[in-house]
Amino acid sequence: MLTYKNEVHLHFLSSCATGLWWRRGQLSEAMEEQSGSPGTNTNSTSSQRNGEEKPRRSSWTKGRKRKKPVKDSNAPKAPLTGYVRFMNDRREQLRAERPDVPFPEITRMLGNEWSKLPPDEKQRYLDEAERDKERYMQELEKYQKTEAYKHFTRKLQDKKKGKQHRGGEPKRTRATRYLDEAERDKERYMQELEKYQKTEAYKHFTRKLQDKKKGKQHRGDVARQATHESLHEKDTEGKERSVFDIPIFTEEFLNHSKAREAEMRQLRKTNMEYEERNAALQKHVESMRGAVDRLEGDVMQERNRNGLLQQHLDTLRHALTASFTGLPLPGSGETPTLETIDSYMKKLHGIILTNPQEHESLINTVREVVSRLDR
Repeated sequence: MLTYKNEVHLHFLSSCATGLWWRRGQLSEAMEEQSGSPGTNTNSTSSQRNGEEKPRRSSWTKGRKRKKPVKDSNAPKAPLTGYVRFMNDRREQLRAERPDVPFPEITRMLGNEWSKLPPDEKQRYLDEAERDKERYMQELEKYQKTEAYKHFTRKLQDKKKGKQHRGGEPKRTRATRYLDEAERDKERYMQELEKYQKTEAYKHFTRKLQDKKKGKQHRGDVARQATHESLHEKDTEGKERSVFDIPIFTEEFLNHSKAREAEMRQLRKTNMEYEERNAALQKHVESMRGAVDRLEGDVMQERNRNGLLQQHLDTLRHALTASFTGLPLPGSGETPTLETIDSYMKKLHGIILTNPQEHESLINTVREVVSRLDR
């Protein structure tokens, strides 16, 4: 994604240079016409008098200044694609061989040469571009952790806020609007890139690139290597072509860019949905944690209460055992102990209820023992 932005920027500069060369040729032709024969001027003057005016090419409005994007001088140098490297190597040589050919024609000829270039020579430029890309990604990752990068981002944000609060701005043109949108998209991209470089997916991608580079060094046949990589990419990546393999200024390049943007929008939408679900689940988890804490508090209170009741029961058993030791049960002669005090009391209660008139002395003895316990 980063290389795609840089490639668009580089070819934008190339198209601007093409326009400048074309304008220079137009100016030179106009100067030759003015310095030509008087007959030519007479014909042009007569044609203008007859109302036949030559169409003029629209130019930049006088007095207006082109807006230059803010450039970070401390940022690492952006990588070049294999196509741009080939053009840089061949442009001066071709201009020296054919000095009469204009700049746009040279660019078109270089594009044809690149498309007809043998796979082994083309792979050499692509390998250099890949190494340059790895170098740029490493330097960019280090640079984004420096104070210079933070200062540059703050400067961009302050400049953006100043534009929003500045009154009486001139009328925005279409070019200015496009440049502002590109600037905002660049800021959004830098923020997303910084977050992405901290994820495991980015680390896995860098390791994959390093493994791929080591594999390339051990292969001998470059053409066979290119064929193997193309087949591997078709199997693993769903027949997706890399940005470096797509010629620019073509319908295929534009369709590829639109498809990537649509995927990014879909991924953002899916990410927002998952974030909303995670927020709802987080609230539910917090409520469940609160309920668990309350239940644990109630359980602790019940345990303390049960402990107190158990202590009271043990104390009562000791007191009853000590008090009724000298009172055997009628008929069996059983005396109570700590292990049999519960059954002893049940039997004593049953004997008293069965025939209270016969055991009045036993009842009086029990009353005396209970009265001593109350004291």
